[in-house]
Amino acid sequence: MLSKLRICLYMAVLISSGAAASEATVKQAMQKKYPGVQVESVARTPIAGIYEVFVGGGVHYVDENVNYIIMNGRLVDVERKIDITEERMRVLTGVRFDQLPLDLAFRKVQGKGTRKLAYFSDPNCPFCKKIEPDLAQLENVTIYIFLYPILGPDSYEKSKAVWCAKDRVKVWDEMMLNGNPPKTAGTCDTPIEKILAFGRQKAINGTPTLFFADGQRVTGAIPADQLKRLLDGAR
Repeated sequence: MLSKLRICLYMAVLISSGAAASEATVKQAMQKKYPGVQVESVARTPIAGIYEVFVGGGVHYVDENVNYIIMNGRLVDVERKIDITEERMRVLTGVRFDQLPLDLAFRKVQGKGTRKLAYFSDPNCPFCKKIEPDLAQLENVTIYIFLYPILGPDSYEKSKAVWCAKDRVKVWDEMMLNGNPPKTAGTCDTPIEKILAFGRQKAINGTPTLFFADGQRVTGAIPADQLKRLLDGAR
């Protein structure tokens, strides 16, 4: 609630001075920018220049020109169709690439491998398996794979088996892309406990979690085009 209020106050500062819009004007602007949406009501809020919009059974908040909208607690740029909150979270929760314990990961090099991407994954994570084909299509990238078994004992055993395999990348790909679990036993020393400790320190609470070269963090199986865009934009 407090963070939402801060966003509202920030938006209020951005609004130009002058006569406030009427509820009818805001409703018209909302319907123009979201023509398929039925606006049920518009009301002023205690914050100057911010309006409550009731639509689809949910309450959202907009500025008088509907350039920005707070939807389900997230600030959205209407014109660019960008979730500003998501953009900021990628930066605020990021970790500098040189601060990642890359020596605890194994590397998968695709093409020249010039670009860099770090990937925390659980062998039994369905969203990890969903993003794996898209990761496999990336060009000119080195992917640092961190074994991050947080979904139970079976995940831990599979992670150990991958690390102890002679060809980790091959065993990993066979499991994540083709559904064939490791055949080798995980009887060697592994860095898994150190990786888990690092993850707890950095609040890595889900898989997949990706870190790009510019430090941005993304959690979840994002679409292939967004994955490529973030990788291209990382410097």
